[in-house]
Amino acid sequence: MAYDSATTEALGLGHPLPAPMSLVDQIADGLPVRVLESLSRRIAPRDAGFKYQLVAKATLARRKEARPPRLSADESERLVRLANVWGMAERVWGGAEAARRFMFEPHALLDGRSPLDLTVKSEMGARVVEDVLGGLAYGSAV
Repeated sequence: MAYDSATTEALGLGHPLPAPMSLVDQIADGLPVRVLESLSRRIAPRDAGFKYQLVAKATLARRKEARPPRLSADESERLVRLANVWGMAERVWGGAEAARRFMFEPHALLDGRSPLDLTVKSEMGARVVEDVLGGLAYGSAV
């Protein structure tokens, strides 16, 4: 899975690009809740409830009450995985709107499932979506 400035930008982690091991440590410690907000606004700017597809509403409320407000390691990993795939979709499709259409709509090469759903559910799902994006980028139908 690619890790680049598109990933950290989507997560709202800013610049410069953190060293890979630094990001590994941040994931293990739990990313700040604001990362969920940033990624959600980027992927689904008109859907205030999108973040609850990534972290349940009650769980997010508890995370926000903690000091400092942090996500779990599993939630953080899921967000980084989604940010990676999102960045790849933006590059392949040439922008956010086209990437959004790809991510949210069922895709024939994914047995009619949406790339977003597969990416959020598992690492393997994200890999399959990356394979489809790679095929689209390099002119082959997976």
